[in-house]
Amino acid sequence: MTYIIIWQYDIVPSARDIFERIYQGDGDWAALFRQSADYLSTQLLRDLAQPDRYMTLDYWRTAGAFEAFRQGYSAAYEELDRRCAELTVTEVLVGSFERDDY
Repeated sequence: MTYIIIWQYDIVPSARDIFERIYQGDGDWAALFRQSADYLSTQLLRDLAQPDRYMTLDYWRTAGAFEAFRQGYSAAYEELDRRCAELTVTEVLVGSFERDDY
């Protein structure tokens, strides 16, 4: 199984370049997540119909691994989250999912 967390963002249009740099698969969030050996990857998706809407898919080995990361790196996580707040109009947790790895 793979644990996937999906977020949806409506961004400030003038912040597009910064947002994409920070949220892409090799951006600031992924750099933070890579502190955990259980982090797998991040995908950044842009909505074709609404170009200021994005989704991120963060892949982890297990839900427990992500929770352990959040506890161990809570200060760094919260600091990066605060830094990114001005880039978005809305931020919504779509949900947490499991994928069978066949």
